[in-house]
Amino acid sequence: MSNMKKLKHRICLSLAMAGGASLVMAQTSPSLDSLEKENKDLKARLDALEAMVKKEGLMNSGTPAPTAVKALTETTISGFVAASFFHDFSTPAGGTSPGYLWNRKNDSFSLNKVKLTLASPEVQPSGEKWDAGYRVSLIFGQDAPIVNTSSSTVGFSAIREAYAEVNVPVGTGLDVKVGELISLLNYESGDGGAANDNFSQGFQWFFTGNPPSAGVQASYNFTDWLGIKARVQNGLYAGPVDNNSSKTGLLAVDLKPCKDTWVRIVGFDGREDAFAQSVKGGSFLAGWQATEKIHFGTELDYFLFDNPDTAVPAGHSPVWSTGLWAAYKFNKQYTLAVRGEYLDDKHGVDASGGALGFANAPGVGQELSSVAITLSYWATPALKIQPEIRYDHSDLANAFGHQNNRVTAGAGMTYLF
Repeated sequence: MSNMKKLKHRICLSLAMAGGASLVMAQTSPSLDSLEKENKDLKARLDALEAMVKKEGLMNSGTPAPTAVKALTETTISGFVAASFFHDFSTPAGGTSPGYLWNRKNDSFSLNKVKLTLASPEVQPSGEKWDAGYRVSLIFGQDAPIVNTSSSTVGFSAIREAYAEVNVPVGTGLDVKVGELISLLNYESGDGGAANDNFSQGFQWFFTGNPPSAGVQASYNFTDWLGIKARVQNGLYAGPVDNNSSKTGLLAVDLKPCKDTWVRIVGFDGREDAFAQSVKGGSFLAGWQATEKIHFGTELDYFLFDNPDTAVPAGHSPVWSTGLWAAYKFNKQYTLAVRGEYLDDKHGVDASGGALGFANAPGVGQELSSVAITLSYWATPALKIQPEIRYDHSDLANAFGHQNNRVTAGAGMTYLF
């Protein structure tokens, strides 16, 4: 083929290819236009939807949420409902079992507690930055007058505890709480079967313990195994409103000598003017996880009540008590627990005068002892059923009706949320 023919062939081929490309573009151009239009329509719809969501407050508009809204989103709500039925074989007069917590009304279905707790995230101890939070716990039900601050004080009938908390960035972090604070003295929790291996409450919890009281507390951890708590409150028994200008001071030393053991030593002193002019003393509390399945606990209390010479009882009236707890966890569902305790109030300053229904007058003392055996069955991760049998003894002939021995049996059920 001559050079001229080759050139002519290439020109024809190029023209054909250009024409083909033009044909393809002519055929696809309407599709591209349509796709571009659909994209614009879709974007407009998304913009309109986003504007509506922001307007309704369902999505952050780019500005920080109001502080009140943020606090609500960080608040946790928890609590439990506890009910029970128990029989007192001593057949108490009027159907009321003296000195018994929590089911004092014999052969009666009891709504023991409905607890509701609102709390911020836990305040983190730190020596570098401030942190703050709060906690409010309310308890309603049959046990509320005994567990809460003071059911007879207006505004406090349902309050178990309520405080503001702040971490002061000093050293490892100084934790300060101000408000209504629960006791530092008891091994058992006032939440009863919801927190304890036994459903009923021991004599120690009431007679050598104390109810919540308004005050201020500072806590500081020197190391992982040593910490202290210093508290000043209205009084050991004053509750939310003090009855004198004096205050009660408490100092607790918390020890963790090893991974499976904890110890708390508490000392207290202050003027009361309630049923005693002043009271001082101390408590020793400890817990030991002996094995994965076996746990032990103990509490030893000493109280010294002081009264003027004209009071009954007059002068110094010591009260002391001791308790031992043991629990065996068979598996995730079953735990068998035993509590044994002894309380000595020979001068009749504490377990007397109608306290929890005991008929002995002030100045008439008694010695109390008790053994409770409880089986805890977790039917579900939130539902706890606790059948229990308990034996109580007093050296007073008529402590429990017309006798000094008593057996109670029944069961409690608690749902935790």
